[in-house]
Amino acid sequence: MMDWQKVFDNALPYHDFLDRFATPAQRSRWDAMHARVVLTPEQTTLLGGFVRRMQVLCMAGAWCGDCINQVPAFEHFSRASAGKIDLRVLDRDALAEVSKALAINGGPRVPVAVFLSEDGFEVFRYGERTLSAYRRLAIEQLGTACPTGLVLPSEEATATVTAEWLNEFERAQLILRLSPRLREKYND
Repeated sequence: MMDWQKVFDNALPYHDFLDRFATPAQRSRWDAMHARVVLTPEQTTLLGGFVRRMQVLCMAGAWCGDCINQVPAFEHFSRASAGKIDLRVLDRDALAEVSKALAINGGPRVPVAVFLSEDGFEVFRYGERTLSAYRRLAIEQLGTACPTGLVLPSEEATATVTAEWLNEFERAQLILRLSPRLREKYND
């Protein structure tokens, strides 16, 4: 059984992950995507209303186009949550056992997010692309090519993927908020 709390504790905050693993060209693409992500007032209000602290471990690769196009939104979610989302990023190749545990369809795919309670219990995991991203890729290519992150997705695609990922963050928050164990702990 994976000790997710230990893995989380050894992962890096978003900007530290990029400082350590991204080349200057990759960092430029991450930063451009980060600047493109804009949360709506409703999304900001939702995130600011989170009650339970949750830890989000994201396995990613600085080289990965899907990560470039999605993970910057997570950092926005973390900032908008007023300290309720603690985001850490782990390089896909840093720990083989974690990469294996988070494999999708038999392979090490990224990004994958593991949502944890404040005390390290796994709530659920989600990754590597949202449904709208898969639909877009099916229309565009139906091949083996992988997005490079060199060309940013449209603003509409970015907003849709951001909203879909926010649904998963909200799902984790609601699971934690309704947890009998945590409701008893906080008497709410």
